[in-house]
Amino acid sequence: MSRTRVLAAIALTGGLTITLAARQAPTAPAQAALDATKIEKVKDNLYIITGSSPTPRETFSGGNTGVFITDRGVVVVDTKLANWGPAILERIKSVTGKPIVTVINTHSHGDHTGSNEFFGASVESVVHENTKANMARMDAFKGDKAQFLPKRTYADKLTLGAGKDQIDLYHFGAGHTNGDTFVVYTALRTMQAGDMFPWKDAPFIDRSNGGSGKAWPETLKKLLDGVKNVDTVIGGHQPVAGMKDVAVFQQFLAELYAQTSAAHKAGKSVEQAAADKTWMGKYPGYNSTRLTAAVQAIYDELNGK
Repeated sequence: MSRTRVLAAIALTGGLTITLAARQAPTAPAQAALDATKIEKVKDNLYIITGSSPTPRETFSGGNTGVFITDRGVVVVDTKLANWGPAILERIKSVTGKPIVTVINTHSHGDHTGSNEFFGASVESVVHENTKANMARMDAFKGDKAQFLPKRTYADKLTLGAGKDQIDLYHFGAGHTNGDTFVVYTALRTMQAGDMFPWKDAPFIDRSNGGSGKAWPETLKKLLDGVKNVDTVIGGHQPVAGMKDVAVFQQFLAELYAQTSAAHKAGKSVEQAAADKTWMGKYPGYNSTRLTAAVQAIYDELNGK
């Protein structure tokens, strides 16, 4: 059989995309990349490939990656930074031989979309409509690389698959950006929240991509009121948690905005507002390393910037 016919046969079986992507990458991921991540079972056919600490920078992989094994193939949620595709694929191959058929991004940031290109333009890709617009402005998706922009978008809710393979995508409003998606693995009562639930600290409010310190706690309140079939949550950069932890984070964000708004109204500087951490005593285990940046973003929002 000719090489052309061989490739055509592979395409018909759905394996072409990953085969070609693998050929474009090194034959094996760098050991440092593999060592910086690990794959952990969450429930049944759902795994996460963990992110890694920002230090040292050369082994920082980005956010947590979801791996959902369906009858049709593997759904990957968030693809870490650029050049981490080979490590993601190696980790997936350690638990299943099925092909990657769908990529979902919870938002546009490069530590969650960086390796989309590795999985190819013919793999189904899905994001919120605002996230696609945000991605289109990124250098990683300009010119010839525009082919790797997601092809499928939604506005408020989208259901993929059915039965045990069902995934519900929700968008409840602005927060981290203006296009954040909550990915619910329905039968497993598990949700992947991306950076709408990033860590136990003040959040990164990306004003340039429509993020809002005012809207964020309101958006999480809509999530908590509207999605009742979840008990397990995969955050953007932290260990697996529960919905009660999301509820605490929502309260933290509401108080952060209230405290910052009051300081702004009183004419305090950003530094003065961030220096007041007394209210944070209600949130044991929370850090304040990102507090000043969050306060600055809220001030910018209050000032109409």
